[in-house]
Amino acid sequence: MSELPELALAARLNRSAADARRGVVRVHPEALAALGLREWDGITVIGSRRTAAVAGVAPAGTPAGAVLLDDVTLSNAGVREDATVVVSPATVFGARRISVTGGAQAMRSVPEATLRQALLGKVVTVGDTVSLLPRDLGPGTSTAAASQALSRTFGIAWTSELLTVTATDPADGPVSVQPNSAVVWGAGAPAVEASHDPGGAHETSAAPGTRMTVRERPSAVPVAELAGVRAQAAKLTEWLDLALDEPELLKTLGAPPHLGVLITGPAGAGKATLARAVSTPRRIVELDGPSVGATESGTRLREVALAVSEIGSGAGGVLLITDIDALLPADREPVATLILDQLRATVATPGVAFLATTSHPAGIDSRLRAPELCDREVALTLPTAAVRKDLLAQLLRKVPTEDLILDEIASRTPGFVVSDLAALCREAALRAASRASREHADPVLTQPDLVGALEVIRPLSRSGAEELAIGSLSLDDVGDMTETKQALTESVLWPLRHPDSFARLGIDPPRGVLLYGPPGCGKTFLVRALAGSGQLSVHAVKGAELMDKWVGSSERAVRELFQRARDSAPSLIFLDEVDALAPRRGQSSDSGVGDRVVAALLTELDGVEPLREVVVVGATNRPELIDPALMRPGRLERLVFVPPPDAAGRADILRTAARAVPLAPDVDLTALATTLDGYSAADCSALLREAALAAMRRDVDAADVTAADVTTARKSVRPSLDPTQVESLRAYAERRTTDT
Repeated sequence: MSELPELALAARLNRSAADARRGVVRVHPEALAALGLREWDGITVIGSRRTAAVAGVAPAGTPAGAVLLDDVTLSNAGVREDATVVVSPATVFGARRISVTGGAQAMRSVPEATLRQALLGKVVTVGDTVSLLPRDLGPGTSTAAASQALSRTFGIAWTSELLTVTATDPADGPVSVQPNSAVVWGAGAPAVEASHDPGGAHETSAAPGTRMTVRERPSAVPVAELAGVRAQAAKLTEWLDLALDEPELLKTLGAPPHLGVLITGPAGAGKATLARAVSTPRRIVELDGPSVGATESGTRLREVALAVSEIGSGAGGVLLITDIDALLPADREPVATLILDQLRATVATPGVAFLATTSHPAGIDSRLRAPELCDREVALTLPTAAVRKDLLAQLLRKVPTEDLILDEIASRTPGFVVSDLAALCREAALRAASRASREHADPVLTQPDLVGALEVIRPLSRSGAEELAIGSLSLDDVGDMTETKQALTESVLWPLRHPDSFARLGIDPPRGVLLYGPPGCGKTFLVRALAGSGQLSVHAVKGAELMDKWVGSSERAVRELFQRARDSAPSLIFLDEVDALAPRRGQSSDSGVGDRVVAALLTELDGVEPLREVVVVGATNRPELIDPALMRPGRLERLVFVPPPDAAGRADILRTAARAVPLAPDVDLTALATTLDGYSAADCSALLREAALAAMRRDVDAADVTAADVTTARKSVRPSLDPTQVESLRAYAERRTTDT
C-alpha cells in the first residue's frame, strides 16, 4: 500500500477572526494539490503531538511553505508559531460517539444535542482541545441554531469556552462529528438545568446525575416554505388532523384513531424539519435518538419514559424521535423491548401522535413497524433539478444577489439535499464576503461565487466515497473516437437528458455500457469526459476492491455501492476491471464468493428495485472473461470497443499532452505520431514526460524539449500494446457486430 504524501511546512498563527478557534488548517493551493486533498477534507498535523483538523485554502499572499493554524490547533499540535510541522492527508471516520469535558458551567447548562450541533463538521482526536465556536463552513454544517441556543443557555461565555476530547468511537485515529454522532459530556457531568426560554429548546429538569434530552420546540419553518416535500407535508397534515382533531370520524368507521409515522429519506433531506413544520401549532416533545442511544440502557429507558410522561400528561401533542435507528437498532438489544412498550402505550394515548425519522430504514428494529406503532411511512426522495432550483431560491431569498442563474447551479448539483445546498450557499457567501472586504464594497453574492463553491462542496451522500477526478473535461476534449463517443452519448447522456423521448416512444433507456479495449487506450479518460459532459456524480470502484474474504461482505459492498448511486442520482457507476468483479460463474476457486458477487450485481442491475437516473459503465480489456449474463439486454447491454489510437489520434493525444511542455521548433508532433505504431494513449503521454526528463538530464536549466530529447526518450518508453491482444479484441468486436 502506498504511503500518504507528507509536507514539512512552517506553522503560522491564523489571525483571521472568521477562522478563530474553528478547527480549520489553511494551506497554499499548491500544497493542497501536492497532498491530494480537496478543501474541507481531513488533514493531519504533526508537531510534538499528532492532531487532525479540516483543510482549507490559504488566502492569497500566503507563502507556499507556510500553514495557517489557529491558537487551539497550534496547542493541539504541541508547537509554537514559526515551528516546523508535518502535514499529510488524514483518514477520517464518522464518529459514532464522542465524549468531551469542559467547565462546570458548560457541562451544567449546555444540552448534548446543542453540543453536537456546535461541533458539527469538526475533525478531532482524543486529547484535543476544541472550542464551541461552530465551524460554519463546508458541507453539512448548519450552526445558526446552535449559536442561538448557546447564547440563551450559556451567555456570552460560550464563545471562549474550551473543551477536551476524552474518548471517541472509533477510537483509532481522527473522527468527524456527523449529524447522527452522539456527543456526550464525559464522566461526572452534572444534570442539565431546565431552560425557561419559551422560544427555544426546552430541557426538562431531572434527578441529579441524569442528563435529559427531552425538548419542546416550535416549528421554525412554515409548511408553505418547504420546497419539494409539499405532497408529503399534505399527507402528514391530513393524518394529524384526523387522528388528533377528528378522532370520532375514525371511531365511527371502526378504525383506531392512533397515529405512528416513520419518516425516511437521505441524511440532510429535512425529515425533522418536515415533522416540526406539520406539527405546528401543536405541542411537540422531541427526543434526540443519537444522544439517548449512546447512554447505558437504564438511562435510555428513563429518558424515553420521561418523554412519554411529558407528552401524555394531559395536553397531548406530537412525540418526535429523530434518528430513531440510533435508539432502536436492528440488532434488537434487550432494552429495546421495554422502549417499544413505552412507545406503544404512547401511540395508544388519545390526543397523541408519534413521529420518528431515520436515514437508515433497514437499520431499525423491525418491531417498530408493527401495526400498533408506526403503521404508516412517508419517504423523502432526493430533490430533482427543479426542486433544487426552488430550494436555492428559498435559501437565497433574503440575500443580496446579482445576475444569478439558478438553473445552471441546480443542474450541476445532482445528489444534493437541502443541507448540502445550504452549505453551498454558505461557501458562496464566504467568497462574496471576502471579495467585499478586499474591495471595500457592498456584499453581493454573484454567479461566480456559487460556481466556485461547487468546486469545494460535496453532497453528504458522497462525503466518504472515492471521487473520480473530472475537472472541466467533456466529450469534446476527446480527440477522434467519433463512433465511440456517439455510442456513449446515446447510451448514457440521452436517457438522462431526454427521458421524455424514451417515454414517448415506449422504450426503456439502456441500463449499462461495457467499454472494452487494449490497456492504456483511454477507457477511464472517456468515463471522466462522459461524467463531465452530463454533470453526473461518479462512483468509481475497481472490481477487485469489492471482493472480501468474509461471507456476505462483498455482496453488501455491491448493494451499498448501488445505494450510494441512487442517493446521488443522476449518477454514473464506473466499474473498472469488471472482469475481476464478475468472472464467469462456476469457474472460480474462491469458495463461491465470485459467484455470489455476480448474482448481487445482476440483481442490482435488473432486480425488483429499479435503477432510476443511474447508468452503469464497466471497463475491461478481457471481455471474454466476463459472465455472459452480465451482458444481456437490460444489463450491460451496449458493448463499445475503444480501439488503440491511429496516427491522427496519437497526434491529438501528443498535442494535448504537450500543452504545458515547451517544445523546440524541431519537434514535429504530427510526424512523430506516424512513427509510434503500437503506442497507446498512455504511452504517448509517457513519451513526452520522459522527453522532458531527458532534457533536464541534459541541462537542468533547459528551456525546451528538443527532437533529440524525444529520440532519447523513445529508447526507454517502448510500445506497450500487444499486437496479438489487439487483434483478438478487434475480432471480438467484429463478432459482436456480426451477431447483432
